[in-house]
Amino acid sequence: MDKFATLEPVRLYGPASTSNRSSLGPQSLSKANSRGPAPFQRIGRLPADLHILILTHLTIPDLPAYARTSRALGNLAKDERVWEARWAAFGVDRARLGDVLNALEERTKTQNAAARGHAPPTLAIDSPEDDFGDFAAPVADANADELGDFVGAFSNVSIQSPRTPHASYSPPKPNYRSLYIRAHNLLKPLIPALSSPPHAVLSALFPAPAPPLRHQAHTLRLFALFLSPRVKPVRSWEMLRTALKAAIDRFEDSLLTAFDVADGKGDEGSMREAAEASWEVWDGSGSEWELGRVWAEKREIFYEHEKWKPLDNFTKDGELDFDAMDTFVAEVLDALTEHGSRAVRVFPPESRVILSFADRLATEVVGEYISSLLTRARELSNETFLKAAAASFKEAWRMVDTIIQVGQTKGEPVVTKTQAEDVVYQMFEASMDEYLDEEVEYVKQCFEMVCRAWEKQLSQQGTVPTTTADHARFLGSHNPAQVKRNVLASFTDVLLLPVTIVPRTVGKAVGTAFTAGSTAAVQGIAMLNPQRWGAGSIGMGGWGVGTGAGEKDGYSRDFENDGDATLFEIGAEDEEEDEKTAEKAKDVEQDGDSEKAVRSSISSSTTLEVPSTAPTSAADTRAPTPTPQTSFDKLDLLLSLDTALELIHADRESLKRAETFAGYPGQYGHRVRDTIEEIFVLLLQALSERHIRPGFERATMQMRTYQPADHEESRSVAPLLQFFELVHVGDTMQSMLQVYFDKELAPHIDRTDFLNSVVREKKRFEDVLDDCVAAGLNAGTDALMSQVEHIILKLTKPREYYPPEDAPLELGPTQGCQEAIKCLQMHCQLLKGSTSKEVLEVFYQEIGIRLIAILQKHIKRQIISLNGGFQVIADLNAYHTFISSLKVASITADFSYLKMLGHVYVVEDAKDLAQIVRDVTRYGGAYRPEDVYEFIQRRSDWKRIEKTVDKTMYNLSFKEDCVIV
Repeated sequence: MDKFATLEPVRLYGPASTSNRSSLGPQSLSKANSRGPAPFQRIGRLPADLHILILTHLTIPDLPAYARTSRALGNLAKDERVWEARWAAFGVDRARLGDVLNALEERTKTQNAAARGHAPPTLAIDSPEDDFGDFAAPVADANADELGDFVGAFSNVSIQSPRTPHASYSPPKPNYRSLYIRAHNLLKPLIPALSSPPHAVLSALFPAPAPPLRHQAHTLRLFALFLSPRVKPVRSWEMLRTALKAAIDRFEDSLLTAFDVADGKGDEGSMREAAEASWEVWDGSGSEWELGRVWAEKREIFYEHEKWKPLDNFTKDGELDFDAMDTFVAEVLDALTEHGSRAVRVFPPESRVILSFADRLATEVVGEYISSLLTRARELSNETFLKAAAASFKEAWRMVDTIIQVGQTKGEPVVTKTQAEDVVYQMFEASMDEYLDEEVEYVKQCFEMVCRAWEKQLSQQGTVPTTTADHARFLGSHNPAQVKRNVLASFTDVLLLPVTIVPRTVGKAVGTAFTAGSTAAVQGIAMLNPQRWGAGSIGMGGWGVGTGAGEKDGYSRDFENDGDATLFEIGAEDEEEDEKTAEKAKDVEQDGDSEKAVRSSISSSTTLEVPSTAPTSAADTRAPTPTPQTSFDKLDLLLSLDTALELIHADRESLKRAETFAGYPGQYGHRVRDTIEEIFVLLLQALSERHIRPGFERATMQMRTYQPADHEESRSVAPLLQFFELVHVGDTMQSMLQVYFDKELAPHIDRTDFLNSVVREKKRFEDVLDDCVAAGLNAGTDALMSQVEHIILKLTKPREYYPPEDAPLELGPTQGCQEAIKCLQMHCQLLKGSTSKEVLEVFYQEIGIRLIAILQKHIKRQIISLNGGFQVIADLNAYHTFISSLKVASITADFSYLKMLGHVYVVEDAKDLAQIVRDVTRYGGAYRPEDVYEFIQRRSDWKRIEKTVDKTMYNLSFKEDCVIV
């Protein structure tokens, strides 16, 4: 028997080209069959890709009938594109259920092995030419007489091709068709179990001993995918799917019962097993997983609404006190920690039961609590509603950290930060529209009340008694810039104080809950207002400071008696800078007595001490439009740093509340950012249109009524001095607003976006302030130059430039010149540090141009002798020296030409004088010969030299060239 070679079964009726196919080998044959026709090729009248589409939607039993239509369609039925689409629709890989197929295969092998124990062995033959096979079961399942005498003859025999005696047979590489055939053959034997009675289907599918729940769930899930409309494995798949769905429902009910029993016992292991099995078998139908929903509904916290009372957050006076909400949120967080941790340990991470539980807790418990709280707050007042909304959101936000912490129970984060935040965001969306609208309206109302209070205060200036104590101003300091830096430093310190959004102090006003965000903050920096500096400040409405002589509060009590003392106690870090500024101040001072007199006149001007707290209602602030007054000792009161501080801090209150919601995503996030920008824009508009512009316009109007003749006792121009103080206050307001913008609003906007509403409105605010200062300086310049002209006319003696011949010659400037220069010098010095360099240069240039006109007019009004000409030159030199100190090149050149013009009064020879007049290049084009001719006519000897000058200039002789007929 050992001499006989192993026989190979040969197909009796193979195709004519068998010899060619046998040379390809099994793997090559599989590749040849899988290639198929190109999509653009036609089979019959339809393209191949359309046939493929039809094949992917046919039920599996209909595929042989379609394939038997022609050999081309028969080959196409085995195309990989058909089976790839079918396998993808099956979704085994996507659902990660390959282990179930392996288990079913092992189970089938076990059953087949048991069956082969009672039957002869069989031979499995690979038949690549099975064109129309119906995925029959392996030959091992056939009857014993199917293969005749060959049954059992080749059990466990390796079959070799006679043409390749030394090559062992290797199975073909798995393809999509073979994968599906395997799955089909493994799952099809389970179909008869669905014909059992409904209560016995599960027992038929999983006979004793029953596999674990997780395996049962995977098997049912895979079986449901098999009987889906995407696969259609048999013609009666719809009826079978209904029966399977009923069985799955019974399976889920049994899992739910087992889960409840385990939950009652606290057996987290059994709970986890039932939950994982239920999650695996759930097909995703419905909005929520039933087992997770039922577990959440049974938590006791959802049925304890009577335990917490939202109205306990209000005191008897209707003020907010969030101690009750603190207790409520603490209990909610405890429940979230307890039940959420168990949810993370028991339920699969992808089920996100922790998020569903947190969302339900936020909506049904926290959301209803906050809704009742805000409803009551809305009934009290808009301000209470806004503060309660921000505080409630801040309290609810504590859930986010707890959710994230609970989500990390297993070590790996089950919940992301964004998902945890969305729980609170979605809960609070119901109140966002009303909050954002009310926030803007409240800011408008606050600004209106503050501005009306200030207008009412201005209208009562004439009736309110004034104080007699001296009050220092910016101009009362040798270094206004240093004073301003100290003001801004103090303002910045207060501005950076934290804002407490959640009020917890029992019995206190709501304003105290917002530390540094309300009246307390304004009172804390009330003394930044220069109008309140000095000795004996009256504290009305809580604005004043202590009056004890020995009390040290950082402010100088008596500025005039302190001499050179500054308004603030300069720290060690400012000593060096203060020394430099003091030296500059000494260099600038030309006349100490006059300067001190001016500062004294400024500091002794009367001020109003009225409470600057906002009234409680708009009706209380309604006042008639203030009428201009003719007194010039109160121009500096037309602007108030207290009012600016109230506006800024009212704006900051709203801004801080809105910032609580700055992280909102989506549509409400855009609305919150727009609201933040609008709040700041409203501040800019209120401060510029309702405070700064009216104050400067009123000051400008009063300066235009100034008459120098009515104020001969002083060389200072009172309205201009007060206007300079007004400019300092306005510049301080702008600096404060810039600090507020940099600290609070800059993080929320793009400062480089010139189209942004905040950037545009801020630029407009700066332009309004510059325009107001420019208009006021124009009117102030008119008043100043009128005063200078009046000083020159008043102090110039009748024969100042025509002294007697025997009078001694004094080469110093006249008294009128000296007083005029002192007046100009004092006012120019006071403006330094209060406005920009460009505005200051324009102011200096305007003074120079108008001073030249005044001096030219003044010279043409005089009779000047030769000795008096030297006096004119002395005065012009003094004016030139003053103008040169301003460092404005254009007017300095003009005054140098004017100084040279004085030489025409000291030239004795008439011919030389005429040559000087004719020299057009001498004055750089500033004066024409005709202009100089007008000046030399003011010489005392003009009648004597007129003919000589005219003859020399124009070569004229009236006697020789003119004939009178």
